[in-house]
Amino acid sequence: MHDALSPTAEEALQAWGARVRGNREQAERVREAPERPDFYAPIASVFAADPRRTDEPALDVLRSMVRPGETWLDIGAGGGRYALPLALLANEVIALDPSGGMLDVLRASMAEHSVKNVRIVQSRWPSEESVHADVCLISHVGYDIEAIGPFLDAMEASARRMCVAVLLARSPASAAEPFWPAVHGEPRVPLPALPEFLGLLLARGRLFEVHLGERPPMSHPSMDAIVAFLRQQLFVEPGSAKDQRLQELARDGVREAQGRFWISSEAIPLGVVTWAPR
Repeated sequence: MHDALSPTAEEALQAWGARVRGNREQAERVREAPERPDFYAPIASVFAADPRRTDEPALDVLRSMVRPGETWLDIGAGGGRYALPLALLANEVIALDPSGGMLDVLRASMAEHSVKNVRIVQSRWPSEESVHADVCLISHVGYDIEAIGPFLDAMEASARRMCVAVLLARSPASAAEPFWPAVHGEPRVPLPALPEFLGLLLARGRLFEVHLGERPPMSHPSMDAIVAFLRQQLFVEPGSAKDQRLQELARDGVREAQGRFWISSEAIPLGVVTWAPR
């Protein structure tokens, strides 16, 4: 008999895939222009960060996990928010990402901060290139992966010591969800996130540890940056009727303080999850 509190691995994988599929199909139905080849290119610059920053508790947890001489694989490394600070402690970080725009930001940050021990692999995951490391990391990656089973299988097969996932209790895209009913006339289908990921690991027979914290509200440097983020997440084109409505909502709902702009003032629970690969 089916037990909703103790799903089988197959049931959990199917439920995850169904949620991601519903989210994607909704986007395909409402989008105003064809999907861009590089989804993150328009906002890639916001993913640059100082690798020596000391104001991020989740990064401090990751730093404490690095052993001397290790290689880390950062799957979906983006602009290097975690790849670069980890490279300051590890022997090497392999930064894997499919986005050329994101990897351009990573290369620029490597040059700016003189970090040389990052090896870049432009690829989706699972990668056709055989990549192995002591630790495999995903940070805010996985929310929108429909085939999450093969994704995690490949991650575990590539890790010699440990797998790590940094995930929010709600996906980063959830910041734009309140704008959906007014712009598209329907609520957004939410993506799975940290709670569903923990349930999935248990269903797959993996025991784990979780370091719990929270991510402060995400701020933006300008109103234009917020509008660019919202356009991307709501799939509207500049100048359209929906875009005009979106900009009106943003002007009414965005909070400004000390030159920074916020869509929401609410912190989001965050977990750093670790488990042993099989």
